[in-house]
Amino acid sequence: MNQYQTGFGNEFQTEAVKGALPVGRNSPQKPAFGLYAEQFSTSAFTMARAENKRSWFYRMRPTTAHGAFEPLDTMLRVSSAPFPDASPNRYRWDPLPMPEAATDWLEGLVTYGGNGDVGTGAGIAVHMYAANRSMERRVFQSSDGELLIVPQLGTLHIDTEMGRMDVPPGHIAVIPRGLRFAVRLSEPSRGYVCENYGSPFRLPDLGPIGANGLANPRDFETPVAWFEDVDRDFEWVQKFQGKFWRTVLDHSPFDVVAWHGNTVPYRYDLARFNTIGSVSFDHPDPSIFTVLTSPSETAGTANCDFVIFPPRWMVAEDTFRPPWFHRNVMSEFMGLVQGVYDAKEGGGFVPGGASLHNQMNGHGPDAESTRRAMQTALRPQKIADTMAFMFESRWVIRPTPFALTSPTLQDDYDTCWKGFRKAQLPR
Repeated sequence: MNQYQTGFGNEFQTEAVKGALPVGRNSPQKPAFGLYAEQFSTSAFTMARAENKRSWFYRMRPTTAHGAFEPLDTMLRVSSAPFPDASPNRYRWDPLPMPEAATDWLEGLVTYGGNGDVGTGAGIAVHMYAANRSMERRVFQSSDGELLIVPQLGTLHIDTEMGRMDVPPGHIAVIPRGLRFAVRLSEPSRGYVCENYGSPFRLPDLGPIGANGLANPRDFETPVAWFEDVDRDFEWVQKFQGKFWRTVLDHSPFDVVAWHGNTVPYRYDLARFNTIGSVSFDHPDPSIFTVLTSPSETAGTANCDFVIFPPRWMVAEDTFRPPWFHRNVMSEFMGLVQGVYDAKEGGGFVPGGASLHNQMNGHGPDAESTRRAMQTALRPQKIADTMAFMFESRWVIRPTPFALTSPTLQDDYDTCWKGFRKAQLPR
């Protein structure tokens, strides 16, 4: 069983071999055991101390020990911003089918949309994956953004340069920009990925909520140091400015014996999210379900928010309890890990599926969910066995050609809003 350190944004330190971590300095003339000191930075050196993200690795070989990268032209289903033309239409997709051929996590990745520009470090890309085999002697790094991974089916066993994580459905994992990792599978797996080009995800400020609530820092888990001493060929795949490149190492890249710092991979159990809601009237804004946020230069307007809709009690009186109809300046890509989403009880939005509602276009409960919500007798109600989530961004999420031509695209999505009775006004 893998071991973890707890906390969010902490200064961690860990060593897999006692004495490998230097004391009182970062780069001694002769690190212990002949190791090499190497700094891994995901922010500029001159960022304010509170924003500076860096870790120090003590590894068996420096990362520089490799040959030239060459283009890798097999990743045809993965793309990066800027994306093609946007659309005001609402979209919904069935789950990705499981591949018939042997397909690892990287090969099973496909882009559904995104926004911004990878070259300027702003915006996001939204991917989905379906895989049935492990990445054998193959590692991947995205130099374009950090990766927020949301498994829907099957546990991911993620090996990183900084340690190992098990990430089952109901958990998430975040991999820092530029960190190498591999995904092992013990069963077929499917899920979602947000590639964040902008500022790293952080916990949202709580404001009037106070000192506690939502995602608690102590519940985030970072792996302890782990390494392997393997002198065999490993393929290293890198995503750089939207293109894929490869080189071959003659050794395992997982040779970090010790490390310390604050830019780290981590996982989080969504069941530990402390949900807050209305105990009087009206359905609250979905922002109170924010787990992580990537802020933009405009205060209060996120490059990306990761929002969940977990099991919770509904007790509000004289209130339409599902999320209300609305048009929003933010754009929303939704997924469903398990169960039923309470605004789409009429069907069509299933675990492993997805939907896209872009800014200023109306969306909300389907006609059947609306009818039930307006007619039901209100009493305390537990919404159970569900986990929906949303990648919400300040910019329009532009769907890819794959997403618009996929057999999983539901061409009848708009019909879920048919059948509303016209209001009868007094004459």
